[in-house]
Amino acid sequence: MRMNPVYSVVIPCYNEEEVITESYRRLTDALLLLNESYELIFINDGSKDKTSAMLDELADEDTHVRVIHFARNAGHQIAVSAGLDYAAGDAVVIIDADLQDPPELIPQMAAMWKNGVQVVYGKRRSRSGESFLKLKTADLYYKVMQNLTNDAFPRDTGDFRLVDRQVADVIRDMPEHARYLRGMFAWAGFRQEALLYDRDKRFAGETHYPLKKMLKLAADGIMSFSDKPLKLPLWLGLGWLGLSGITLLVSLLAQLLGKTVGLWWLAGLNGLIGGSILLSLGIMGGYIARIYEEAKGRPLYIVGRTKGFPDDALRTKG
Repeated sequence: MRMNPVYSVVIPCYNEEEVITESYRRLTDALLLLNESYELIFINDGSKDKTSAMLDELADEDTHVRVIHFARNAGHQIAVSAGLDYAAGDAVVIIDADLQDPPELIPQMAAMWKNGVQVVYGKRRSRSGESFLKLKTADLYYKVMQNLTNDAFPRDTGDFRLVDRQVADVIRDMPEHARYLRGMFAWAGFRQEALLYDRDKRFAGETHYPLKKMLKLAADGIMSFSDKPLKLPLWLGLGWLGLSGITLLVSLLAQLLGKTVGLWWLAGLNGLIGGSILLSLGIMGGYIARIYEEAKGRPLYIVGRTKGFPDDALRTKG
């Protein structure tokens, strides 16, 4: 008799009391269409509203629902990683609770998976409810990422995807703490195909990815998959060496021609050189900070308790 479900759906949640009920309903409707076994794994990432209690109620009412309660907020990428650790299905779907990524696409993803695609990633055709600034900064970010990583990652994609068990196991075995999952999935290889869709605006509530978190995610992506920023000090040094040589040559010629040369250019040049040095140190510091995080060897997350799993008594630590 089969024990493990065919599909595991990983849903990270942080203060999502306004969307949990609707998210659960639409996910359930979509998965029932598949007519196969499934589990819904909600990760409560240290929510401070009613999310925790609402998830426990769902687990009491529906045996398909499993809940992982973090002891503290660990962040979206870590919450998804925990879901992958606990997922038992042959295929794992990653989707946020805010319903910007429509659960109704899961049957299409499942059909592509059964045709041999091991990673089906959602590729955004349009993005509703997002400001002009966010759209432009997102576009700039993907261009920068593609340039720094030699087009290793597809554009306009997020974490919404279906992955085969083999792929999920590969990601689980990757130990880094500064996790950029969409990059990790792309790096892993296997047969990957896009599913185009129109991204909706949030069903309710406010985004949990403000500018600060978006910048951190961008930095994690760049520093985890590219060493090109580390080469910036070399190019800056060569540039300033050339500029300094030209400046000295121009000054010498001016002196020979009897023209008075002030020292204003020297102050400006020193300022630019000093700024470049600090920028270079900041970039190297970012990489060193990641080495420090890895060296500490702390767990990715700490689970306070779980609910709805067959072996809850054994599932208390991350």
